[in-house]
Amino acid sequence: MAGIVSYGAYVPYWRLQRSAITASLGSGGGKGLRSVASYDEDTTSMGVEASRNALAMAADDYVPGLIAFATTAPGYLDKTNANAIHAALSLPSSVAAFDTIGSVRSGVGAIFATSASGGLAVLSDIRTGLPGGAEESNGGDGAVALAFGEEGVIAEAIGGASVTAEFVDRWREPGQSYSKQWEERFGEFAYVPLAEEAIGAALKDSGLAIGDFAKVAVTGVHARSVAAVRKGIGATPQQLADDLSAEVGNAGTAQWALVLANILDEAEPGQKILIANLADGCDVWLLQTTDLLPAARERGRKTVRQQIDATRTDLGYNQFLTWRGFIRREPPRRPEPDRPAGPPSLRGNSWKYGLIGSRDEAGFVHLPPSRVSMVSGDIDHMEEVRMADVPGTIATYSVDRLAFSLSPPVVAAIIDFDGGGRFQCELTDVDPSNVKIGDRVQMTFRRLYTQDGIHNYFWKAKPLAG
Repeated sequence: MAGIVSYGAYVPYWRLQRSAITASLGSGGGKGLRSVASYDEDTTSMGVEASRNALAMAADDYVPGLIAFATTAPGYLDKTNANAIHAALSLPSSVAAFDTIGSVRSGVGAIFATSASGGLAVLSDIRTGLPGGAEESNGGDGAVALAFGEEGVIAEAIGGASVTAEFVDRWREPGQSYSKQWEERFGEFAYVPLAEEAIGAALKDSGLAIGDFAKVAVTGVHARSVAAVRKGIGATPQQLADDLSAEVGNAGTAQWALVLANILDEAEPGQKILIANLADGCDVWLLQTTDLLPAARERGRKTVRQQIDATRTDLGYNQFLTWRGFIRREPPRRPEPDRPAGPPSLRGNSWKYGLIGSRDEAGFVHLPPSRVSMVSGDIDHMEEVRMADVPGTIATYSVDRLAFSLSPPVVAAIIDFDGGGRFQCELTDVDPSNVKIGDRVQMTFRRLYTQDGIHNYFWKAKPLAG
């Protein structure tokens, strides 16, 4: 079985203070914060960002054997969402892409598929619920990508176990925007014995005891069961990993992987980690870090902690409800955008998803790509150049307070890429009052809009990390 060769997490720019819910509704909030995907993000775009972070940590020649994308909130049904991630990463067409969607446990299925084949597992989720409910306040949004391979392993599996049982604790019918949950005592009654069985089997088969693990993590969307298992597992407070519930919330499908990424950000070589995830059963994964972990982290981008610390926490509750679709605001009195068309999207696939331009023999970068050089006039004397991972500088910008946006005003900018290439795009994850010429930016994959059920994905710019 292949081991983990790299990992990448993505925590959105925005977080909502739970006290804002209480202030608006009088109840239903609590303490702490939850992460919130922006108006132009969905599980696919967050999966792209986590995958880019994972591939930045991996060796230069790493190519996954396949992509498996897991979420409970897919952008599409009856269409493979993983294909957009595949295209945004500019992977070879020979790399297969599949979805494992529908339930929180689907993320474990993605791990089974990719760990056996040296692939890339992408776990992403947006958690929501009715206003004022526990699902809304305790949920969180985020994504994690785990890359597997035979060489350059930073964490290897040393054991595990899975236990499955059929019971109705959480469910959501097709077409519903939020899940329903049975009475909490029933969930605890069902989950705790399953966790005891799975954890006990994993420890017995591996010949290890709880005391052998540097970190022990228990996750799941049933909070009462998770608390009971954490209390009864026999681990010391120092061993129990931070579940990030107070700062991020519960990211559903991605939660256990986000906790794991946070552990790996600080783990030392040779340490053992136990991860138990409660979802329609219990899955346990035993890992041991290797001597290659510190060097891999040097190649990585922001840690989970750094991303959390860089978020904005002043998101208003009304804005959150608007982004979630619970408040429908007056649209602009302008024509609706055209539905993205399949044929031109296919013809411009490398540009639209991979942000691939063309460089002529004189070094001039054409964006979008062109067959004809603006410098020499030569035709088809070009090389492809991927710009998605190239930082840039704001040459000029404008703040448009008339254009419609779920997060007004719209900030448009002209970007000069390092090494050549100029591009006009929208800025996201910025405070319009703080934008200035000369700011450094990086590209991020976003959903521009949705029309007639078709998502128009493309690239925007955001402030450069660090």
